[in-house]
Amino acid sequence: MFLITLTYRVPLTAVDAALPAHIDYLQQQYAAGVFLASGRRTPRTGGVILATAADRQTLNATLAADPFYQQGIADYDVIEFTPTMTAPGLEKLKEY
Repeated sequence: MFLITLTYRVPLTAVDAALPAHIDYLQQQYAAGVFLASGRRTPRTGGVILATAADRQTLNATLAADPFYQQGIADYDVIEFTPTMTAPGLEKLKEY
């Protein structure tokens, strides 16, 4: 499992201009079962994505398709981890 943080490199006006394409990309990754959760950071300096992928190379290829990545909108920091404990109702996360 992977925790990805995005940090914006450009003003929010540029982020907002690219947002519709980024949302389409996110929806594609949810449909493919790659992304499990995502959202804006508070304050709005970037975003966070919880993802699953076969390996880091596969995840890197997935992230490279993000319009935010392609347009240089954000920097990405990826942390790989193995969930060993979860809150009730989230036990499925341990399968990743």
